[in-house]
Amino acid sequence: MNEQVTHSATSLRSRLDRVVGRRDEVTRRVEDCQNVIQGLNDEEHLCQLVAELFRQLIDAEVNAGVQAVESLLTEGLSAVFADQQISVRSEVGVSRGKVSVDLITTQKQADGTISEGSTIDAFGGAVTTVQSVLLRLIVVMRRGLRPVLLLDESLPAFDANYVDAMGKFLRLLCERMGVDILLVTHNPALVEASHRAYRIRRTPKGAKFDLVGG
Repeated sequence: MNEQVTHSATSLRSRLDRVVGRRDEVTRRVEDCQNVIQGLNDEEHLCQLVAELFRQLIDAEVNAGVQAVESLLTEGLSAVFADQQISVRSEVGVSRGKVSVDLITTQKQADGTISEGSTIDAFGGAVTTVQSVLLRLIVVMRRGLRPVLLLDESLPAFDANYVDAMGKFLRLLCERMGVDILLVTHNPALVEASHRAYRIRRTPKGAKFDLVGG
């Protein structure tokens, strides 16, 4: 009888030891999982802080770039359309996780009323042309490309009253920004504003370039 009791006690002790061992192993695993979870939480928090930092840096860069674009476009429009109060402002937002920028053209009338909208929809072709030229120039300069702008009959929408001002503005751009503009045109006012002009004529041996005024 004593032997049976002793055997049962030994068996129970062995089972208890196994259970305690499993409990300790599960406890260690739980602790390891908690440590991993804490590490992941810390990493997630760090990633959120880095993402916020990048967002602020991107916002600052975008805003600085947008302000520069606004200033250049407004200056260009003021130079060409000196008798009008035309300016450009931007609306910066986020669409599908990406920064989006809409350029809004604003015109103040003589009676104080203000009209605004997208350039293509709300304003004439001349305003659109000025902004298009300047935006192309901005892309060239920002990307570090060769400062050359090719304009092949790109200014047909100009009223005769503004052609001379546009020609002078293009000349000023070349002088101030160190850019070369190759302009193909039939407009004498634009030819007059250029630093150097050539007239192309057809010959039996092909096209020939004659320096205007040379």
